Amino acid sequence: MNWQALSTVFVTVFLAEIGDKTQLATMLFSAKGDVSKWLVFAGSAAALVLAAGIGVLVGGQLEKLISPQTLKLVAGLGFIGVGVWTLVAR
Repeated sequence: MNWQALSTVFVTVFLAEIGDKTQLATMLFSAKGDVSKWLVFAGSAAALVLAAGIGVLVGGQLEKLISPQTLKLVAGLGFIGVGVWTLVAR
């Protein structure tokens, strides 16, 4: 098993998810007194697993069509674009 790849993916996704809108929505659902915290956890965990699965499948297909370097460049530019948009949007 490639522990370095596993830990890199874990840390990257974990840090990306902390404080994002998905976590905030999960906290809001959990804050409702009449909702089971375990159901909120199960629903949000299942959604994250499904979203990650789709990402892996799409990434695997894109790898066949586009070089990894191009994918890195496009992803990096996308992150920069979102960051700039976040800074300038009111």
